[in-house]
Amino acid sequence: MEEQKNTALVTGASSGIGLAIGEELAKRGYQLLMVSNEEEKLIEAAGNLENKYRIKAFPLYMDLAKEDSAQRIFDYCQSSGIIIDILVNNAGIFFFRYVTDTSPEQIQTMINLHIVTPAMLSRLFAAQMIAHNRKGFILNMASISSRMMMPGIALYSATKGFARNFSRAMRNEVYDKGITITTISPGAIATNLYKLPPKYTKLGIRLGIMLTPERLASLAVKKLFRRKAEFIPSGCINRFFIFIVMTLPEKLIRVIKRKIDTEIIKKERNNTV
Repeated sequence: MEEQKNTALVTGASSGIGLAIGEELAKRGYQLLMVSNEEEKLIEAAGNLENKYRIKAFPLYMDLAKEDSAQRIFDYCQSSGIIIDILVNNAGIFFFRYVTDTSPEQIQTMINLHIVTPAMLSRLFAAQMIAHNRKGFILNMASISSRMMMPGIALYSATKGFARNFSRAMRNEVYDKGITITTISPGAIATNLYKLPPKYTKLGIRLGIMLTPERLASLAVKKLFRRKAEFIPSGCINRFFIFIVMTLPEKLIRVIKRKIDTEIIKKERNNTV
């Protein structure tokens, strides 16, 4: 493969936010290296974007929860002559579960997806941008939950907290070298990540509590090119929600936890009837 210019690497690119961001970049003429562990969806998505926008979209099937996945992606680019101008660390996983009920394998998967792989990809491709004296962009996906110490999402919020803090700090390390790192901290997005019933998803969009992946992608790419440090979509609503959750006393949080436990037990009983 010949060296490609103006190329964006997007992880988790087969569906949802990743696919929407890939489409936003394709609209702007960027060629794409699309990475995902959903092989059939990935190949179809890449083909659709190629046909629609007349750009090159290369599908790379890979499990990003493997510790060596970042190095393997970098090596693939090296051997294929692909130079990355934009890196989008989007791939992620969500589940609502107490830490003691989560298997060690699931914990490692979340840590690798949200911490190890994005950090290593940022390090490898930022260093390459610097070595080639190229200006570049990195977009890292955090979450408003990174500021929320709530039961059931301890692992998710903690790993997204790393994503936010790492991105904000590394931004200042590489900014003077022509590399911009932007952190996106969205609230709820209308994807299948949360496995909500369709009626609740539609209600959330109507009330402005949730955004569609397409709307988030449009906003995220605009903020990236404007070199913004961090962006919280639906700013006023989400900032107010963050403030409320952060100021909850621990006693009230435990009351909420007990209510959640009761609902979980009810659901389990209903499923066994």
